[in-house]
Amino acid sequence: MLKWGHGEMLFALLLLAPVAALLLALLKRRRRAIHRLVAAEALPTLAPAWNPARARSRLALRLAALVFLIVALARPQWGFHWEEVRRKGLDLMIVLDTSRSMLAADIKPSRLQQAKWGVRDLLRNLRGDRVGLVPFAGSSIVQCPLTVDYAAFTMTLDDLYAGIIPRGGTAIAQALQTAMNAFPAESAADRVILLITDGEDHEGDPLALLPELKAKNIRVYTIGIGTLEGEMVPAGDQQGGYFKDRQGQIVQTTLHEDVLQKLALGTGGTYVRSAPGDTGLERVFHESITKLKRSEQDTRTAKIYEERFVWPLAIALVLLAWEVLLSDRRSLNGRAA
Repeated sequence: MLKWGHGEMLFALLLLAPVAALLLALLKRRRRAIHRLVAAEALPTLAPAWNPARARSRLALRLAALVFLIVALARPQWGFHWEEVRRKGLDLMIVLDTSRSMLAADIKPSRLQQAKWGVRDLLRNLRGDRVGLVPFAGSSIVQCPLTVDYAAFTMTLDDLYAGIIPRGGTAIAQALQTAMNAFPAESAADRVILLITDGEDHEGDPLALLPELKAKNIRVYTIGIGTLEGEMVPAGDQQGGYFKDRQGQIVQTTLHEDVLQKLALGTGGTYVRSAPGDTGLERVFHESITKLKRSEQDTRTAKIYEERFVWPLAIALVLLAWEVLLSDRRSLNGRAA
């Protein structure tokens, strides 16, 4: 059964038809220009280097070589063997604040959107690590259990919005408890919670969870998203404007770092303040998380398809070599000039 490692590369073949038509048109234009300058019977004498038939052959060879190069880039595969695959990784639970204050635009375009972009960038660095997602506001849920299916995780991430948790407010302690309960008890890998929030907390005491976090060997890395100067919270309605409290005052939200710093310090994690265009997630991953212990998560037998790109690549090289050796000059005395 024929498979393709990068089947999307085959769409490039659709471009060859207009390219071939353009090159043929240029070749015909060149031939007409020569015929306008030199009479047909005088061509062998005045233009001995011009051989239209061989020029067309060389063009055909170039195009055929390009076809096989594209096929090679698409990585054709057929035949397979069975191989035992061991996956090593850690368990990473992303706890993301989706409260109303995350709509503030002191980090453009909003705190929440910048956080989501940062998580997407982080996924590109994961290799076998299981990742889960816990959004929270006044309460929290496990939106995506721990998984290595990063595509499925990305879909749940993209579905997040401020207000996805019906209960308003911000309850960091409950969110951390939800994340802790989502870790499997039998895993020997290091466990990591990535807490992304502006630090505003209206319920509970997150620091009271430090003994339990340390007992379960869970490190908390905190990302403070927002600015110390703060920003007004958009109302989120069609009329625009800003959110007001019960006294009619416009709500100003600022970054609260104290609890986030203590959570990270108390569990052996790291605190990073985000900046415009840089949530700090990749920095935390490369500088700290990559050094953590990764245990063997599972072993499975995988069907590994045999790569066959070398065959179309070899054909392309032969065609290009043939094209180089094929002169488009006329034959003089039985030899290529």
